[in-house]
Amino acid sequence: MNFKRRHFLMTGAGSMLSWAAPPSDRIQLGVIGAGGRGRLVMGEFLKDSSVRAAAICDVYEPNLEQALSESGKAGSTPRAYRNYKQLLDSKEVNAVLIATPEHWHHRMVLDALAAGKDVYVEKPLCQTPEQGLELVAAEARSKQIVQVGMQRRSYDLFLEGRKIVAGGTLGPVRAVRSWWLNNNMAPRTPARLAGPLDWEQWQGPAQRRVAPDPERFRAWRSYSDYSGGVVADQGNHVFDGIHILMGAGFPLSVSAMANSPHAPHGDTPESVVVSACYPEDFLAIFTINYAAMRYKTRNDQATHLDGDKARMDVSREELKVYLEGAEETPSITRISAGGFHHATSVHVLNFLNCVRTRKTPAAAMQIGFQAALIPQLANLSLQSGRRVKWTGKSAIASE
Repeated sequence: MNFKRRHFLMTGAGSMLSWAAPPSDRIQLGVIGAGGRGRLVMGEFLKDSSVRAAAICDVYEPNLEQALSESGKAGSTPRAYRNYKQLLDSKEVNAVLIATPEHWHHRMVLDALAAGKDVYVEKPLCQTPEQGLELVAAEARSKQIVQVGMQRRSYDLFLEGRKIVAGGTLGPVRAVRSWWLNNNMAPRTPARLAGPLDWEQWQGPAQRRVAPDPERFRAWRSYSDYSGGVVADQGNHVFDGIHILMGAGFPLSVSAMANSPHAPHGDTPESVVVSACYPEDFLAIFTINYAAMRYKTRNDQATHLDGDKARMDVSREELKVYLEGAEETPSITRISAGGFHHATSVHVLNFLNCVRTRKTPAAAMQIGFQAALIPQLANLSLQSGRRVKWTGKSAIASE
């Protein structure tokens, strides 16, 4: 198939248009976890005139106060909570945004579904395969809408890339290579708390540590008590992107290698290589190195699909296809009109539309579990020193 070089701007899959909704269509939002990401996503919800922040919960007082202030500026007057179960008991709230640290996601989603709330939960969905299976089963039993914050599912660039792969432009793709580069090695000033923190509530289901630890609170993504490390935090996005492009889901097996942790904080490695084998007959290799130099955001990550007719490179905001014999000049170029940050806006819009229509959202529970599972199996591989097979119900370290 011959292609002339094309370059054009892509419009978003759906623009965030405000509309005056009748009372029956209004969504009363409860926010659980009002840190930086929680407030950012809350702001996307509040761009829709039919959404009101009815309740906000956080165990760290400065986060709670700032979220209350920001929602007030957007026209909402939410009630403040310091215990999420009390928020879930509120009859006012019909949908919740969960943007807490990773170690709380599993329990909070289960509790929100039991309370009859629709759920938008940030990634990673959960910490273990067992938790993921429980969440998928809970969603199936409920009548609730669940959207996991895998915003590439709503991103024009990846949706267009999926069409290119499915159309056969690349030929058979047997290997996908991806990477993410950053640096978290620099010494930091000692973390401090700017106000009251309910340390006991914040720890929740994690291992108990008696004294409040500002470093753990601030850098929880680097500690295995609260997360799967940077390989899970960023690998969720990368592997979900691969699943979108390749039309894939659960893996057959995963293996991983890593250096010892070198960062001055945390106990999880910053340099990891993950290899996943899929039943669709391809390998996906992900390299994350947070001991690299810092790149501009638009250049810090990419996924390369190696077909036998062409290669497709997808980064944060650009997609290019290089045909065999003409790899110096792309035959297809796509640039996202809205940019990468717009993907969150469209993803929130998709959730809100599904809350109203009761249709399945772009990133339902199983999608979130598939993405979370690969780094979970990678961490099990690092612990065992073996390849880990996925049976569909459990993870088994191979001999």
